[in-house]
Amino acid sequence: MDKIKLRHISIVIVALKLLLIAVVLIKYLPEASVEDLTFNSTFFWFLLAGFLAQIVDGALGMAYGVTSNSVLLGFGLSPRLASAAVHTAEVFTTGVSGLSHIKFGNFSKALFLKLIVPGVLSASVGAYLLGSVIDGDFIKPFVSLYLIVLGAIIIAKAFKKKTLKESNLKKAPIYALFGGFLDAVGGGGWGPIVTSNLIKEGHTPSTVIGTVNTAEFFITYFSAGILIYFTGIQSWQIILGLILGGTLAAPFGAYIAKRLPVKTMMITVGVLIILTSLFTLSKIIF
Repeated sequence: MDKIKLRHISIVIVALKLLLIAVVLIKYLPEASVEDLTFNSTFFWFLLAGFLAQIVDGALGMAYGVTSNSVLLGFGLSPRLASAAVHTAEVFTTGVSGLSHIKFGNFSKALFLKLIVPGVLSASVGAYLLGSVIDGDFIKPFVSLYLIVLGAIIIAKAFKKKTLKESNLKKAPIYALFGGFLDAVGGGGWGPIVTSNLIKEGHTPSTVIGTVNTAEFFITYFSAGILIYFTGIQSWQIILGLILGGTLAAPFGAYIAKRLPVKTMMITVGVLIILTSLFTLSKIIF
């Protein structure tokens, strides 16, 4: 029964990715100009950025959306277009990453089922609001401050001798509710919020990272679908570079997550959260 359920999840991921590819090819690709599909240095830079970001995201369960979104905002894209681009790319990267984590055994069905419904619902609401109502920049500084504190707590937890067993998942839906919404609105945040809080409580990092990454596919899928409806597909070279680089890197990230010691992973996660959050704050202030 366990294998059947995991196989079902894998089949759904592949089917949804094929559906998105079909929609893009039929509806949006004919609208692209020749310049959009001329691969220059921008494409290769974002291919490298996507590869490196996904290595980190796959290994530590966070930072792909946060780092990619920050780079896109730096390129001058609006928060709405940046979030649409990042989530479109993440549909492909998180799909491969999720399948890789399932293969390497970094997965908990109980946790996955706790995350998927509230995460998808809140992400859909957030994407709709970003696409039609609000500016995602407003909430970013508050999220960044929260994540800095969270990163410090995780680092402190890494030096404690005992950690809790993976048994209490009562708060997981709450984390998914906030993580999904803020991820859609801010262009990233699912991993830092959900992964960080679950690791902070003492759950096994590799299992948390793999499961949160797999659930992230469904969160990004619905976010991307709604945002594409409002914005269409723009910045083709950036999106394709992120997709290809991230897809190539995804299996390596899942392998690293399986091999890293728990203490090393927790310290690395904490430091990464603090650094990316400080970078986001610096972009807002300066």
